[in-house]
Amino acid sequence: MNRAVPIEDLLRELAPQVLGTLVRRFGDFDTAEDALQEAMLAAATQWPADGLPDNPRGWLIQVAQRRMADAVRADVARRRRETTVFERHIPDAETFDRDDTLAMFFLCCHPALSSASAIALTLRAVGGLGTAEIANAFLLPETTMAQRITRAKKKLATLDRPFARPGDAEWHERLGAVLHVLYLIFNEGHTTTTGPDLQRPDLSNEAIRLIRSIHRLLPDDTEVTGLLALMLLTDSRRTARTGIHGELIPLAEQNRALWDRDLITEGITLTTSTLASGLAGPYQIQAAIAVLHAKALRAEDTDWHRILALYNIIERISKNPMVTLNRAVATAMVHGPAAGLELADTLEDQLAGNHRLDAVRGHLHEMAGDFRTAIAYYTRAANHTTSTPERNYLTLRAAHLRHHPLNQRRPPWEAKL
Repeated sequence: MNRAVPIEDLLRELAPQVLGTLVRRFGDFDTAEDALQEAMLAAATQWPADGLPDNPRGWLIQVAQRRMADAVRADVARRRRETTVFERHIPDAETFDRDDTLAMFFLCCHPALSSASAIALTLRAVGGLGTAEIANAFLLPETTMAQRITRAKKKLATLDRPFARPGDAEWHERLGAVLHVLYLIFNEGHTTTTGPDLQRPDLSNEAIRLIRSIHRLLPDDTEVTGLLALMLLTDSRRTARTGIHGELIPLAEQNRALWDRDLITEGITLTTSTLASGLAGPYQIQAAIAVLHAKALRAEDTDWHRILALYNIIERISKNPMVTLNRAVATAMVHGPAAGLELADTLEDQLAGNHRLDAVRGHLHEMAGDFRTAIAYYTRAANHTTSTPERNYLTLRAAHLRHHPLNQRRPPWEAKL
């Protein structure tokens, strides 16, 4: 373990791994969560003074297990099975495997839960996202998402051995939910919904690491391959997406010489390998769209006609408002801003209060030359976003139009799916 890593970052990295070990071993989600929090608090207090232990992960697991043992002894009648396991199981810190994190993703996606509940619970417990971040991903109020996560945990508590290792068939049944969780974690890392930074590389890197692990197990699954390709192609633009002060640089204005050509080559190769079976899944098709962006040496070289055709396919097989919003952008690039705005207007009810809809409308009105309306939408979008870089970008776009109304118009940046 790298001792130069800040303790806070190290704890954030280790938390899902430790939770995965505890829950799989003892089968009690709530108690494991509480024990983990106590162990992390102890680490945050002791490690700065005493130095990092040789095995920080093993240290956290052993401290958390002692906390769990205390809870077991306090309620012997209800926790007799867990107590027995504790007495039998002497942990060997050297056997703990980082793949516990991946296993925990599959274990949280229990078939007794709805897909939405399983995904939300996994994002919260294993993905390291806060309730507000998960709510943003689902376009729901934070209170609604908190209730959903609580209900999921209570549902699991009623089941016999909910975190028992699934059989082979069950792994495959849970794959779709796991992929969606990794997709949302990557998106949060790519464009963080809250805070001063545009990106959280720790989340993006972890999502890529885990999808690589799944791809090694299922190399012929086109959606697994497509999601890996999509992440790599999207992440290839990481360096070019921010300026020297951390400001957002939209896709059309990025210095494409900064894009990571190795990631692009790998992503294109993976995407191409899926095409023999046709375009069948949303991740595979999104990867194909990312390939078209990656192949364009300049923004004006982008093949928007093919991108629009691919968005039309995605919307037919996996309709959601963010897909439609991106289709509105592509429609504007092919048929003009009026056509894009007409499509964006159909999302008024579904994306009410969402800053991305207003941001896209601002760009499309700017394309159309209606600067006054564009300023209004940019301003409204800036007021709704909780991301500082996005707010700064939108505010500056509005200011630019106020002071330079005849300046060169810029094409819209795509909404995050």
